[in-house]
Amino acid sequence: MRKDLALAIEENAGRLVAVTDRELCRGKIAERVEKLAKLGIRAIILRDKASSEQEYLKLAEKAISVCENSGTELILHGRADAARQLGWKKIHLPLLALEASEGTLEGFETIGASCHSVSDALLAKKLGATYITASHIFETDCKKGLKGRGLGFLEEVCSKAELPVWALGGISPANYKMCLERGAEAACMMSVFMTARLP
Repeated sequence: MRKDLALAIEENAGRLVAVTDRELCRGKIAERVEKLAKLGIRAIILRDKASSEQEYLKLAEKAISVCENSGTELILHGRADAARQLGWKKIHLPLLALEASEGTLEGFETIGASCHSVSDALLAKKLGATYITASHIFETDCKKGLKGRGLGFLEEVCSKAELPVWALGGISPANYKMCLERGAEAACMMSVFMTARLP
């Protein structure tokens, strides 16, 4: 494992969140989830936009088993129907999807929402979110050509959201601490967790 990632995990594993992406993933995504679950990080957000409903169900079922055994929190992404089918009570949704799902998420214990402004954060809380991701903080290949919103944006959201905020977007072992120092409860990393060699 690269030294900077190993050090970040050693120092702050409980405040790091891995976000999955099949297209970025080195090797099979199910195997990557299994390795991530052993690292002792805060959570894994199982994001897999490229998969069919059936593929996602199979992946989620495996991920649930792995994460329950390791004690790592697993949050399904964007697939509330799959979560219901599997009896899983942790979901993350884009804000528009959360709005569209208003009144249908009863029984979910953890509801995350993707937010890009203070007003988004306040709306997410009103709609029942239990945490939000604030993005994108730094420039990232996922949002090519779009400037990051920056640490000032993150600090403002953290101070006004009235919900736990997880920083997202362009975050790496080199800059995640700055996000925690600005009030984020956790820092989400996608690229590094998808591409780094893991034990």
